[in-house]
Amino acid sequence: MQKQEQGQAQGQARRQAQAQAPAQHGAAPARPAGGPYEAEPPTAPDAAPSAAGRFRLPVVLALAPLLVAAALWLWALPRIDFRHIDEFGLLDRFPVTFYAALAVLTVGFVLSLRRAGTAPAWPAVYSVAMLVALKAPPAVLYETVRYAWASKHDAIITRLLAEGTVHPGTELSGGMSAYDQWPGFFALDAALVRAFGVDGAASFINWAPVALGLLTLPVLVLVYRTFSDDGRLVWTAVWIFQLANWVGQDYLSPQGFSYLLYLTVLAVVFRRLVRPGSAGPLRDRAVLDPAAAAVPPAASTRQRAVAVLLLVPVIAAVNAAHQLTPLMLCVTLAALCLTRRYRNLGLLATAAVLMLAWYLTMGRELFLDTLSTLGEKLGDLLANSRPGFAGEPTGPGPELVGSANVLMVLALGGLAVTAVLLRRRLARSALPLILAAAAPAPLVLVNDYGGEMIFRVYLFGLPGAAFFAAAALVPAAGAASRGATAARRAAIVALPLALLAMLAGFLPSYYGKEGMHYAQPGETALTRRALDRAPEGALILAATGAFSDAYYRYDRYERWFFTEQEVDENLRMLKDPAGYLAGGVPAGRPAYVILTPTQAEAVIGEGYLPAGGFDSLIAALKASPLFTVVEESRYGIVLRYAPPTG
Repeated sequence: MQKQEQGQAQGQARRQAQAQAPAQHGAAPARPAGGPYEAEPPTAPDAAPSAAGRFRLPVVLALAPLLVAAALWLWALPRIDFRHIDEFGLLDRFPVTFYAALAVLTVGFVLSLRRAGTAPAWPAVYSVAMLVALKAPPAVLYETVRYAWASKHDAIITRLLAEGTVHPGTELSGGMSAYDQWPGFFALDAALVRAFGVDGAASFINWAPVALGLLTLPVLVLVYRTFSDDGRLVWTAVWIFQLANWVGQDYLSPQGFSYLLYLTVLAVVFRRLVRPGSAGPLRDRAVLDPAAAAVPPAASTRQRAVAVLLLVPVIAAVNAAHQLTPLMLCVTLAALCLTRRYRNLGLLATAAVLMLAWYLTMGRELFLDTLSTLGEKLGDLLANSRPGFAGEPTGPGPELVGSANVLMVLALGGLAVTAVLLRRRLARSALPLILAAAAPAPLVLVNDYGGEMIFRVYLFGLPGAAFFAAAALVPAAGAASRGATAARRAAIVALPLALLAMLAGFLPSYYGKEGMHYAQPGETALTRRALDRAPEGALILAATGAFSDAYYRYDRYERWFFTEQEVDENLRMLKDPAGYLAGGVPAGRPAYVILTPTQAEAVIGEGYLPAGGFDSLIAALKASPLFTVVEESRYGIVLRYAPPTG
């Protein structure tokens, strides 16, 4: 009898242990199914997901939008009328099927979020597909280098390949000396050209936005997963980052390369440079917000020292490649020191020493020149935040681009602020992302960076802003309150509409000025013939530097882009263009004027000249006895300065 009672007691104990097991393993209790953006119930942490589990989303449902979008995109690609770009860039040259492909990809991505926790491959595939769909058309279609500054970098790489060295102390016109003072990125590209055995960087230059996007994607995922275990939130943030990254810094450029390294440093800091004993109230962030990730493990002093040493080559590469990104990195690391958890003074000191060492050696000339003008620009918020040189966008296309830029910034900022205010627990746990987003803003008070500082501040603040914009659209998982249910229902409509609206803002921002960025082969050939014809040391005049091959053989000539000045001065120039330009040519100096269709698009679109100003400029120069036409066609006109003799 006693044995029977003992057996019954042991059986009851086993049943109680089995009932408590799910809670001990952290399994969530059953909850009612949410909408299509409600995360699936989590699995036990000790259950390793199988390959089939990672693709639990029905294959047909996951693949159907992807295949439909691919078919539409491939059908539309050869029908993009890029050779006849008008005032709206490529916006009215894309077939309807191109836009349909992007919309279908958006719908497929939203559907894939339902299983983002156990099948993250699907939102990843859709993110890659959208990146390719948005940024690959120029690489596939264009016969020439897209974007004038990309062709400028091609010229720098070509010179480096020819000479095999740099000349940091040599003064070159047009600010070109800076590229000899920060040559790291161009040395890397020159090595790639040699390694692949191609003629030059122009053979792969148009693929840079796709390549840099693919490299950036996993780094962003690492950053976001530090602060959230919710796959829906992480991948929506990545998606928004791609749509909001319209500032045009992802081409083959030192900024695009150093930005990737900057994000890499942040990823290591967030995940591996956590101070011990600093969790404080964030010890259990899953309690604070269901979206929050588990607190990253603290690192010992030795581990943090090793991590800093491993980051030294990365930070050194940032300093060798670009002049502004090291400063952005230092101010971000300084902002993170406001939190006890990420107060890594050793890393901040290391980054600052490396930056100053480069500024005072290789970059000495430009650094001292910048310091000399600091007094004029320090604190001038209005001037420093003004985009471009001096003008305002004019014409339907450029004006649409300007409006789209403003609306995109307002939408992104509004969503991010909303999430910070409404999801305060997530904002508290992801405070480092807020600090990283806000840290670059004060630099607008310091310098205008050639009319680009406002764009660079936006670019470096984008990762944090995209994360919180996503948090405003993706409801917290696991909450069962009436308000949480209402939020999930609202997200069913709000999320796809918001992503489609951002897509609608990205397209004009990125492709609305394509008339300035695409040059037909005949135009680049005319420019090269003109520069090959000019004797070494000649003065090359052009309305703006925003045209293909403007910097071809740049070390042999001096350049004067005469409309890149205040608008009032340009209006004075238009009263007597020939006399104005002749007055700027030194006596006895050979001079040539090159004017092309892409320059016409640029000076009118950016507001340097009024409507019709470019045509009147050409007419005046052709009629003047001071200039002789060397070559003229639909691809442009080349004139030689012919001063009167005697």
